[in-house]
Amino acid sequence: MTQQNNKIGIWLMVLTTLIFALQDGMSRHLADAYNSMMVVMIRYWFFAAFVVALAARQPGGLRKAVKSQRPGLQILRGALLAIEIIVAIIAFVLLGLIESHAVFAVYPLLIAALSGPVLGEQVGWRRWVAIGVGFVGMLIILNPSSGVFSLNALVPFISALMFAVYGLMTRYMAQRDGGNTSFFYTGVAGMVVSTLVGIWFWEPMSRPDWIWMLVLSVSGVAGHFTLIKCYDYAEASAVQPFAYLHLVWASGLGIFLFGETLKLNVAFGAAIIVSAGLFTLWRARLSDES
Repeated sequence: MTQQNNKIGIWLMVLTTLIFALQDGMSRHLADAYNSMMVVMIRYWFFAAFVVALAARQPGGLRKAVKSQRPGLQILRGALLAIEIIVAIIAFVLLGLIESHAVFAVYPLLIAALSGPVLGEQVGWRRWVAIGVGFVGMLIILNPSSGVFSLNALVPFISALMFAVYGLMTRYMAQRDGGNTSFFYTGVAGMVVSTLVGIWFWEPMSRPDWIWMLVLSVSGVAGHFTLIKCYDYAEASAVQPFAYLHLVWASGLGIFLFGETLKLNVAFGAAIIVSAGLFTLWRARLSDES
């Protein structure tokens, strides 16, 4: 078993968020030129190959990885993540990286809000206040009173909601299956679903973009590997606040590579959401320690 070291875990989380932000930038670049369904499909081919190879090297091999108490729910969970990634990439194209990630940052609050009715967990009044404050931050970002509100702005929220449900399903399955089993189904089920959809949108890709696609796929494997190692070294409560760096890196890429601008309402709203999310994580940690 890996020795616990929160410092190493935190740096691994920082690296993971940077890798995932770079992935988002490459995904947006490719989705500007090609259909998002095809881009996600090719990503999942590499991801599935990685999880199968990883499972084969574990004790018990593929047979143990496939064995699940709720295989149907595992398949649904993996399919949901694949669809969420497609929706997220569409949001990047429609709104850009900055606004998409600013809205997507509400997903920990959605998990906190849904953990009561879905998992039967206790959600106190302080967390409900934090959840309400976070949604005020999201409204500040969306700015519906400006007269230019578009339904496109709801796309990253839908992505965040799907990811929150995926997170709750993952938490539920963690009580029934091992981590290797859940990871295996995440990759394989996602690959099947993305291929069934994406194959109909196949189009020729230029040689330079195939190189970008290869880098994107390899970085996806690297990001999941560093995330796994992160939780090997540190507890989730210790590293989770640093996951918000994903928003910082993605905003930087949006500004410097895609010419996006950081609007005042987006910065203010994102700060409110992140603060509410950090408070929710802090309250969760207090509950775990009590």
